[in-house]
Amino acid sequence: MNPTKIKLHKKSNTLELSYVEAGATQEISYTLPAEYLRISSPSAEVRGHSPDQAVLQVGKSKVKLVGIEAVGYYALKLEFDDGHDSGLYTWDYLYDLSVNQATHWADYLEQLNQAKKSRDPHTSVVQFV
Repeated sequence: MNPTKIKLHKKSNTLELSYVEAGATQEISYTLPAEYLRISSPSAEVRGHSPDQAVLQVGKSKVKLVGIEAVGYYALKLEFDDGHDSGLYTWDYLYDLSVNQATHWADYLEQLNQAKKSRDPHTSVVQFV
């Protein structure tokens, strides 16, 4: 589903996407934090070329979303201040990230916990006492 509006909010470090869903008369807006978008990058660097090659993204809690660029009529290229800019976020993928944000985020936090890693860029390992 294609968004009807796209807004980069640099102050809050978020991307706002608005949609008019089937049968709806009003837009629904979703706010996606930069960290969530960065750890969810569809790039080969993050996802690998198969699920077993995926690389868990750690230490991204402070990453900033610094730019967006349309790619044809089907995707956005997002640029982050850590230099990452190779993922193409298709409209369908962005919609999935929007409507399933809570589930995706919980899965990510569980993966961090299982790996004993941290969202904090200054702490790569979490020590449990």
